[in-house]
Amino acid sequence: MFVTRFAPSPTGPLHLGHAYSACLAHDMARDAGGTFLLRIEDIDQSRARPEWEAQIDTDLHWLGLDWPTPVLRQSERSDAYLAALDKLTALGLTYPCQCRRADIEAAAGAPQEGVPQFGPDGRIYPGTCRGRPMSDRGPDDVIRLNMTRAAQLLPELTFTETGPLHAGDHRVSPLALVDTVGDPILLRRGMGGSYHLSVVVDDAHQSVSHVIRGADLFDATPLHVVLQTLLDLPVPVYHHHRLIRDDTGRRLAKRDDARAIARYREDGMTPAQLRQLVGL
Repeated sequence: MFVTRFAPSPTGPLHLGHAYSACLAHDMARDAGGTFLLRIEDIDQSRARPEWEAQIDTDLHWLGLDWPTPVLRQSERSDAYLAALDKLTALGLTYPCQCRRADIEAAAGAPQEGVPQFGPDGRIYPGTCRGRPMSDRGPDDVIRLNMTRAAQLLPELTFTETGPLHAGDHRVSPLALVDTVGDPILLRRGMGGSYHLSVVVDDAHQSVSHVIRGADLFDATPLHVVLQTLLDLPVPVYHHHRLIRDDTGRRLAKRDDARAIARYREDGMTPAQLRQLVGL
């Protein structure tokens, strides 16, 4: 059964890039006789707004998309993320971290030539708190995955990619991720989880068989495959599509109000014309 999802965060207006991703996922599910799901990734409640969630619903229905209801909201799934975190902790793979962003920047020091400085979780963490036990966890700590220990438990892994830029079977070396990803955050301050943890837990919970998302998330896929394997979750097929960019070549972001779906609708554009605009 082909099941995919579109999973926006209700923190601003959907733009042309969102329209492309949602329509592509919806069309691929329809063509395969499968199911298209909408998931609301509102785990960051400090930024999520109900008016933006309502706008997501309006925009996607205007585009002609439909999905089963009720939709899954990450803000209602904290227990599932904490259960996954507990499983990783039982394997000895987590530790608390009290470092702030400025601390991490300072500890990184002068970059060495050829050594990656950034990964899918931002600047690669230098491991300052890696020796701390979970019993030392404080109320303001984040929880990180010890990638070095995880690599010791895992064989080489694989995932299948069907997107136009990276199609084929890809090998994942957990040991290589020690240098290219580092120790990602699993639980952020004031949240029920992190993006990387919640997305793999929710994809498994919703039986997502095909993850269709932008090419900017391709580099996060090896980390997601590691988490899926550690948590005994299925690894879906991945399809990373091209990004919609502005006239200067920049990837669109939610601050690009001029390219918001609602703006095009208000200006009289039809859904068919918007699809044509993004190349569908």
